Amino acid sequence: MKQQLPVSIENYSKENNISTAELARVITVHKERYIIQSGTSVLKAEITGNIRFAAQSAADFPTVGDWVRFMPMDDENAIILEVLPRFSKLERQAVGKYGDIQLIAANVDVAFIVQAVGHDFNPNRLERYLAVCYAGNIQPVLVLSKTDLVEESECEQLIEEVKKRIKNSKIIALSNATKEGLDILRNELEAFKTYCFLGSSGVGKSTIINNLLNKEVLETRSISESTSKGRHTTSHRELFVLENDSIVIDTPGMRELGVTDSADALEMTFDAISDLTSDCKFSDCSHINETGCAVLAAVESGELSEDAYENYLKLKREQEHFSSTVYEKRQRDKEFGKMIKSVLKEKKRSKPQ
Repeated sequence: MKQQLPVSIENYSKENNISTAELARVITVHKERYIIQSGTSVLKAEITGNIRFAAQSAADFPTVGDWVRFMPMDDENAIILEVLPRFSKLERQAVGKYGDIQLIAANVDVAFIVQAVGHDFNPNRLERYLAVCYAGNIQPVLVLSKTDLVEESECEQLIEEVKKRIKNSKIIALSNATKEGLDILRNELEAFKTYCFLGSSGVGKSTIINNLLNKEVLETRSISESTSKGRHTTSHRELFVLENDSIVIDTPGMRELGVTDSADALEMTFDAISDLTSDCKFSDCSHINETGCAVLAAVESGELSEDAYENYLKLKREQEHFSSTVYEKRQRDKEFGKMIKSVLKEKKRSKPQ
């Protein structure tokens, strides 16, 4: 892998006197086992005890796309000494763990949000993915896959529906079967930039990457006809380098994608609502039942989609709940820390001199 460092990583390395020979990128993660690549060297790696001890959550451990400082142990193994600061990150609420974050990938420039026309097409889910991308400082591009399964007129209608609902969105329509639209996607990929593919299982993410690589590297499966749900294929995150030196990351299909605590991301996702808020009568308008609310007026007149408005409220409640859960968790941790200090202090006092 040719190694051209992103500006932020290069600057950090210079400021901290880290040579490029000490740097590698995490290309695969299996739980707490890592594969890293530095130049042409691919090594199995483990983290140091210091990283493990200092980690406050799972998000502090290395993930695919991370740049790390490492020390080789032999020709096949290495120790990760430090995770360099991330310029972007893709994360969601950890499933079943309120107030916790699951990091999916790091240092991603662009995310391709893939939805299959037909079974999987869901504007609400598109907006959820957009919010997650904007929260992580990642540029989103929408991809409508499996266009060969519908008439051209239906595909055009879906594209217009997306454009009406999500303003200023870049959309690529493609078919993995006929390869139509694949060149448009390929032309989006720039050397040394990192791209990831997001979407539910079975929408064609892995097949797209196989087509970009011009070889069958990733296992693929289709959407189930009986349940209309994708079958899980990718079980971990993995990074691949294409012929033009652009970098792609495959991610597992995610049916649950809980937003975290970035209010700015919601404003960017629902920019039509954000533009209307300045016309509300009250500066702290919640856009639910206030008199003189410009957002409610736009919904009533049909200027703003009612579905988009309802989805905005849903994601906003989710974001606020996550923020309050994080706060409560920090308070509990703080109280627990005080209790431990108190116990240790009391033990010290009672210890015979």
